[in-house]
Amino acid sequence: MGHDSEILAFLNIHKDQLVASNIPQHFWNTLYKKLIHKSFNAGNTFQLLKLDYDQERQHHEPIWALQALSKIDRLDPKHIYLIDHAWTYRVEKAKQTLMLHDSLRERLCKMFDLNDSDKMQKEDLVDAIFNCMWKFNNMYTIGSATTIEDKLPVWYIMDEIGTSVLHNDNPNCRIVPFYYSDEQITYSLLFPIEDIDEADLIFRDFAEGITDPEKRSAFLLPWVPKSFRHYSIYPPMPGEDYFLSGHVKESLPVLSNFTNKESKETRCVLKVFTQYSLVKEFLTDNKFKIVENEDEADILWLTEHFKDFETLSKSPEKFVSQFPFEYVLTVKDLLCITCRRKNSVKWLPVTYNLLTEITNFVSYFQQRHDEGPDNYWIVKPCNLARSLDIHITDNLDYIMKLATTGPKIVQKYITNPVLFYRPERNGFVKFDIRYVILLKCVKPLEVFVYKEFFLRFANVPFELNEFDNYEKHFTVMNYTENTQLKHMKCEEFKEHWERQYCNYPWATVEKSIVKMLREILECGALEPPPLGIAENPQSRALYAADLMLEWTENAAMQPKILEVNFTPDCKRACDYYPDFYNDVFNLFFMNKSLEKFIPL
Repeated sequence: MGHDSEILAFLNIHKDQLVASNIPQHFWNTLYKKLIHKSFNAGNTFQLLKLDYDQERQHHEPIWALQALSKIDRLDPKHIYLIDHAWTYRVEKAKQTLMLHDSLRERLCKMFDLNDSDKMQKEDLVDAIFNCMWKFNNMYTIGSATTIEDKLPVWYIMDEIGTSVLHNDNPNCRIVPFYYSDEQITYSLLFPIEDIDEADLIFRDFAEGITDPEKRSAFLLPWVPKSFRHYSIYPPMPGEDYFLSGHVKESLPVLSNFTNKESKETRCVLKVFTQYSLVKEFLTDNKFKIVENEDEADILWLTEHFKDFETLSKSPEKFVSQFPFEYVLTVKDLLCITCRRKNSVKWLPVTYNLLTEITNFVSYFQQRHDEGPDNYWIVKPCNLARSLDIHITDNLDYIMKLATTGPKIVQKYITNPVLFYRPERNGFVKFDIRYVILLKCVKPLEVFVYKEFFLRFANVPFELNEFDNYEKHFTVMNYTENTQLKHMKCEEFKEHWERQYCNYPWATVEKSIVKMLREILECGALEPPPLGIAENPQSRALYAADLMLEWTENAAMQPKILEVNFTPDCKRACDYYPDFYNDVFNLFFMNKSLEKFIPL
């Protein structure tokens, strides 16, 4: 009874995971016993084989294989095996860890067959290991994690047994990660799905669950080379289903409710309900009054996504701080698709969705590789901010692995950015610019930009290397511990700019930025919902557009849009300009034309 109760306790905690991973039930008891006894006995059933090649081994060809020492019955409950992990890590710390641990480098060199490792400088060897390891990498996420950082992918490389299992479209085994809560450790589990004869090699499907032939071929590129050059580099424009996928469908306002619209601007005081603490603190104009009851408010200034515009339109005297379907601009993949509607715009970086446009991307990547220019790309999650889970690389294997970790875009990295000289850092650093955009009306398009823009700076002089050096390649420092956040108002920036780039007056540069921002909003309003932002007389919205400047081949400065942010953090705006929200609300709700805004 004691043993049975222990197994029941084990299953109470782990059964959902076992079922979700499709681990056959006849293996569960054996798995429990091996876990409590830490029985890593795969070596009794399998042996490693080092593969020989008549000619020099190509980079995609495997080094090791795993062979069965005896016949394996897939229904025999003993044939489930614990696979240890040689290394578990977060990507941003990978090279730092490799630099520090000699034994880890030596082990991985043997696993990857880096024959000349003893002749290489440590930094070069770390780079070589990092480039090789994506063929062997696996990842899991922690479902119980409570913070965004902890929910990011955890990468791992299995031990010599696990990494020797080869790919086959018709596998005879599976390997799945398994989190053992008693020890708070993750192992991998190897078990057969077909009967295996003595001396057979062991195979698993490296693209398990991917059935579309084209996508399978793309995801298998690290192990099965293939040319995608015959595919178009231009992805097709997706339809309504794509724009609605992953979103709660928003209702549209009933526009006929506004035919006899009351002039709200004539009221002396407008009541404001807000979920944003900065509005409560900095909206001090006596024409507005903060209230705690949503029902009595004239203005709903929300940080949560608002969906029910139809019901709101029954109270046409109210305002809301969002537009229906504005996510066509504020979600990264949709922003790119929306902006493609303007042909050949120079301000949109080349961007692909790593799930739906992967064949187009690989075609472009391979063609660009053939032509010889730099091929650096930045991979971003579609719905995360603060530079989380962002990767920069020219390694296609790396990008293909990232494509399996959730919705992501891949965007051509700006390799020749306009830089800003920081004397205290002894060099030129990357910087980006944030403009606050105020959308007042869609039809006709009425949009403004706050004149006071905001700046973010890298802390390390820019070079096209060390892409894991956050302070060299990224500018968002306010969420990172032990990093300096450089503060500079735009007026001071302009003074430095005129000295550093006297042949490029800021007024001219800003004119090109403002033109770009106008065109972005035009793209957003070009199509009816759900492909575009919907018309709504009750809506007002504040966005933040982040951009960089890039040198063109003819030495011009070209603005490049990075992203458009929904309900952006406006703390710096309030700290620098305490009347920020007073100005915004007067423009939006009192029809005041203020010099602090540029009409687009």
